[in-house]
Amino acid sequence: MGSKYLILIGDGMADWPIGEIGNRTPLEAAVKPNMDFMASNGALGMVQVVPKEMYPGSDVSNLSILGYDPAAVYTGRSPLEAASMGIELGSDDVAVRCNVVSLRNEGADTEMVDFSGGHISTAESAQLLASLQERMEGKGVRFHAGVSYRHLMVWPGGIDTVENTPPHDIMGKRVADYLPKGEGSELFLTVMEASREVFADHPVNRKRVAEGKLPGNSVWLWGQGKAPRMATFRQRFGLAGSVVAAVDLIKGIGIYAGLEVIEVPGATGYTDTNYRGKAEYALKELDRKDFVLIHVEAPDEAGHNGSVEEKIRAIERIDAEMLGPILGRVREKGDLRVLLLPDHPTPVALRTHAQEPVPFVFYPAPAGLSTKQGSRYTEADARAAGQMLERGTLLIEYLLT
Repeated sequence: MGSKYLILIGDGMADWPIGEIGNRTPLEAAVKPNMDFMASNGALGMVQVVPKEMYPGSDVSNLSILGYDPAAVYTGRSPLEAASMGIELGSDDVAVRCNVVSLRNEGADTEMVDFSGGHISTAESAQLLASLQERMEGKGVRFHAGVSYRHLMVWPGGIDTVENTPPHDIMGKRVADYLPKGEGSELFLTVMEASREVFADHPVNRKRVAEGKLPGNSVWLWGQGKAPRMATFRQRFGLAGSVVAAVDLIKGIGIYAGLEVIEVPGATGYTDTNYRGKAEYALKELDRKDFVLIHVEAPDEAGHNGSVEEKIRAIERIDAEMLGPILGRVREKGDLRVLLLPDHPTPVALRTHAQEPVPFVFYPAPAGLSTKQGSRYTEADARAAGQMLERGTLLIEYLLT
């Protein structure tokens, strides 16, 4: 086997059987000849990506897939996103995820309508955060605009043990039971309350409401942490690598791992992303690098949206527009091994992440794993293959054998 390696992560692709599509999962319903070819001719199985005692977030799971034990290196999601945004954290700085969200009602009846503020644009969010920064002058916190609804707050000398809940876990629920708690929560609550006041009649939201869109009428703070300490991918494995991703979280993991972050025009982190472009840029990277990680957020977003159709379409586009060209490279040059998997399930019925194993497939099959002809790339066939990896960190070892 040659010396090039590629991991393609379809974020949240795995799911549960869904009645409206004949009690099948989206992977079972999708037309995906390339994934099925890999399953029948490579090595198919299941892997417990995220340690069972940890929340199955994309941060923890993607660290694990890259071979980093999340229990040893994970300090929170926000520091990873800070790295992607070019924000250098001091040793006492706490980075906090700052979503622009849509809430409705007031007081104890306040509900989370949309964790993405109606998929608010980057430009609109930046205006809202600038106004919030003015309101919070003298509080010592700094806001940094990211992409769409995903932003950061940096709290110098802050507390990184505040208890909080991801906003995508409480869609349609009253937020009173999920507000930040514990030491340091007072500042979180102050900022969140101030944002509701500042955003309520903001010109950005007046315009959005007039256009029939949801307003981004609050921030939601969560996922805080300090900068992690971790060895680079080259230090650990002796390989030069790149990461192709649209979301700050994955770019940040790449930066801390010493991987070069490749920007792809039209890569959005949503279901309308530039699938083909991401594959083409990744293949170009393999001409000068040993390893590429491609991350596609689209299936996860479809799962959070509760849309079966969007999820099936995202899987089919990954198969046709990404895996097609990638497998073409495998056949043409014979020097590339590919690993395909989700980082966690995002069941449409649940609309958030599930803590359970996911199907993986290597092509060509690495030493130590067997091929089961006739398999398809589905949850059921992966379980039937009888190859269960108990830790996500084992994936990189098989990939590089």
